[in-house]
Amino acid sequence: MARLSLVAIVKAQKESAECVRNELCKLVTPTRSEEGCIHYLLHQDIEAPEVFVFYETWESAEHLEKHLKTEHYLGCSSAIAGMVAEKTVHRLTAIA
Repeated sequence: MARLSLVAIVKAQKESAECVRNELCKLVTPTRSEEGCIHYLLHQDIEAPEVFVFYETWESAEHLEKHLKTEHYLGCSSAIAGMVAEKTVHRLTAIA
């Protein structure tokens, strides 16, 4: 199984940035304890505080898929659904 890295960019509606931030932060602790999670880092853009970036590394795509079905992930997705203006996900593999 090959490791999988992921960069997920979540752009909240400006008026909802603080609420989205709070919900995204709730994901960090339970996700870091999931089997297969190597790195799970959440960042907030300094110049555009409505933009959040996750840097993730998983042991495999299968571990990531399990994460996407967890109660905490689904709960967060539901909680922020109407507050997100844009979401982009890049699945990456190391080449060097």
